[in-house]
Amino acid sequence: MLAKTGVQFLGLSLRLTRVRPGVSQLNKWQQQLQQPTQTAAGEASPSPLWFQQTRDYAKGKDRKKEKGGKGKPVKVEINEQQLRELINLDSLNAQMEKSVAQMKDDFIKNLSLRSTSGAIDTLRIKVDGAEHELQELAQISRKNPKTIIVNMIAFPQTIPDVLRAIEKSGMNLNPQQDGTTLFIPIPKVTKEHREHLSKNAKAMFIKYRDAIRDIQNAQIRKLKNKSDIAKDDAFAAQTQVTAIADKFIAEADKLLANKQKELLGDA
Repeated sequence: MLAKTGVQFLGLSLRLTRVRPGVSQLNKWQQQLQQPTQTAAGEASPSPLWFQQTRDYAKGKDRKKEKGGKGKPVKVEINEQQLRELINLDSLNAQMEKSVAQMKDDFIKNLSLRSTSGAIDTLRIKVDGAEHELQELAQISRKNPKTIIVNMIAFPQTIPDVLRAIEKSGMNLNPQQDGTTLFIPIPKVTKEHREHLSKNAKAMFIKYRDAIRDIQNAQIRKLKNKSDIAKDDAFAAQTQVTAIADKFIAEADKLLANKQKELLGDA
């Protein structure tokens, strides 16, 4: 009867404390229940096994709160003086700044609501591994306000390269070829045209964001290969390089947001 009562108390205590014992622990408790202790009156009583020590664990949401919240950016202080002793900081900034400037330039040239012959003039064409502006390969003019004419008679062999470049330019143009001449209708400013340009703006942003990350990773690899600096210093420098890249990406992201707002007519 006493052993049975002890098991009942044990079951009740497990529910109250939410203890989830393993098989080995349960076996140990059963052995102890089979060996009752003696009371002062000489009667056997079960061991008080239900008085188990428990530990409360924070739930997932509580743990995130304790750590500062999910997605909360950690501020990294940039120590330029110490960083300059380990890397060429001016070169790093210049490379990343160049990517942002190129993205901004592409936004202006290739993502206007009304394509102009000026944007077509400076379109970069890759031919045999080298880049040329379209105006170096063709004569560009306007037949009327709605059509751009590209005469490729000087370099007809580059027509496939030109068509590829126009397709990838993000200007949403659909050139029509007639011999060595390309006729490029300027699309109407419709909702679909605006949305297409906005998507192309996002694609350009991703391209230059990845370029900045490549610069960041290349610099971090150089730091990891340095054997003359302490691990803590190398890690601190890597963290700061990442923070610098994050700053330029945030700047590019702001440019993207403004450009999409302009293209979608929310300005």
